[in-house]
Amino acid sequence: MANNGADELTENEPQYLPHPIDTVGITLTAEILALTEKLAEHAHEIWAQQRLKDGWKFGPARNDERKEHPCLVPYANLPDSEKQYDRNAAIDTLKAIVALGYKIVGPSEQ
Repeated sequence: MANNGADELTENEPQYLPHPIDTVGITLTAEILALTEKLAEHAHEIWAQQRLKDGWKFGPARNDERKEHPCLVPYANLPDSEKQYDRNAAIDTLKAIVALGYKIVGPSEQ
């Protein structure tokens, strides 16, 4: 992720309070929920691709100085906790798209 000045925050600045899109009332169809695993895998692939471009490599533990990360493995080899992080992001993104008024139409609905 980009730094966006996070290292430059001082005690005098207000604490950052995230305000994500309200998705509390959003229910996704079973067909759209079925996309979750594929989107989670895709998000991991994009993340890993960028890390590798930036010179990172697999390592047994995260080490920013040596640019090593234990999650630079195929999605199928990730620990379930890491997969769940990607799944949650995928579901929250799908819900945000719907909350913003867009319709996600699956191939069987066209």
